[in-house]
Amino acid sequence: MIEDALADGEKQMQKAGEALQRELAAIRGGRARPSLVDHVKVEYYGSTLPLNQLATVSAPEARLLAIQPWDRQTLTAIEKAIQKSDLGLNPSNDGHVIRLAIPPLTEERRKELVRMVHKKVEESRVEVRNVRRDCLEELRRLQRQEHVSEDDEHRAQERLQKLTDRYIGEVDRLGQDKETELLEV
Repeated sequence: MIEDALADGEKQMQKAGEALQRELAAIRGGRARPSLVDHVKVEYYGSTLPLNQLATVSAPEARLLAIQPWDRQTLTAIEKAIQKSDLGLNPSNDGHVIRLAIPPLTEERRKELVRMVHKKVEESRVEVRNVRRDCLEELRRLQRQEHVSEDDEHRAQERLQKLTDRYIGEVDRLGQDKETELLEV
């Protein structure tokens, strides 16, 4: 029972870290990365699909993304989806490939993005702590119902704290890496 509670808590903490990683990948830094357009949804023959399911996205240069659709008829739909997205980028279409030039960030915009990263990191820390709280409540409930001894509960709490520290460290590392990337000129 303790193992189940700890395994469930670890899985939820891991999901919080993965969610943060996806959110940070969507923040546009100074470099072109194919993951910048992962969240762009394209209207294609009546259904909405992620851009990476309709085209090959590559970064041939540090400040350029190239999007090559598998079906040329989707070029205009992809272009419209990029314009509607929150990227703030203007696509250039040559009939075969869509190019997205990534402009350099201003110092003010860099600081604003760093603040956004700090906010997202703090939200993830809170999420990890909430998972710890829920897991602790489950452990205490098991102990109150006399399914586990006090000693076992105490050891499980120590293991849970180590898990929490590990995942909060992971979240902090992800945030620090993104901050370093954003401040790089």
